Amino acid sequence: MLDANNIIMKKDIQNIETKLKELILNTKTTTKQKTVLDAMNYSIEAGGKRMRPVLIIEFCKMCGGRLEKALTTACAMEMIHTFSLIHDDLPAMDNDDYRRGKLSCHKAFNEAIAILAGDALSVHAFQVILNDNNLSNDIKINILKLLTHATGYEGMIGGQVIDIENESKNDITIDDLKAMYNKKTGALIASSCALGCIIADAPAHIIEKAYEYGINLGLAFQIIDDILDVTSSQEILGKPIGSDKEENKTTFVTILGIEEAKKQAKQTTENALKILQELPNNSFLIDLTKELLTRKK
Repeated sequence: MLDANNIIMKKDIQNIETKLKELILNTKTTTKQKTVLDAMNYSIEAGGKRMRPVLIIEFCKMCGGRLEKALTTACAMEMIHTFSLIHDDLPAMDNDDYRRGKLSCHKAFNEAIAILAGDALSVHAFQVILNDNNLSNDIKINILKLLTHATGYEGMIGGQVIDIENESKNDITIDDLKAMYNKKTGALIASSCALGCIIADAPAHIIEKAYEYGINLGLAFQIIDDILDVTSSQEILGKPIGSDKEENKTTFVTILGIEEAKKQAKQTTENALKILQELPNNSFLIDLTKELLTRKK
């Protein structure tokens, strides 16, 4: 990224990290259930790109909104994302022992605590939005409408169900994959973009464009994930590679091969960039979009 945009990214992430610590506290009133708070914090503090909260903040700023209005919702989105990762890693799902270079939550604690930590993060996300004094009640309702839709059976969770059931099929097409990825990965990413606009009270056509951009970005992001699962290493990714093959998953790479999958990721990224051209104050987001196409983890 350009130096100026890299500074913006680092500031956003620093603000997100600080706010996350503030929003998940271990106080005297929670000493008896300290273990689940420890597991929540363990998973939240594992790091990651923080891409979804950054998108909320930057789309809000793009539409003239203030950081303070976007920060709690940005952290709530990261809680939802982290809950999904904790559950994805469970033995009943992807059965991964490592996440972001650390032991998965169910390995660092145990399976029951990991399930409960994921559940607690998913609920806490909505609680912190409702408690946010920077947002009007009308804005909170619109945020919760979109976030619950993106998280539930019509969004991320539904996409995960389709992904699991696809493992027993051998006739998955590219269109099937795109539909699944748009739910499993795209729903939270697209919603992050739209949420930033909603928080800034942007007009409907801007919110729609932001969501459309996010769907394209989410698809490109997942295709790159498919490629990295074959071409990267555990040291770089922070989690085991080759898991897609072990779980008999159909991906863009298994259908098209690595080179054609790269072309698909590039084309989808270009689609996202075209949409950004229709939006104001887009310099940072253009740079971020290009950066994500060439990411190594």
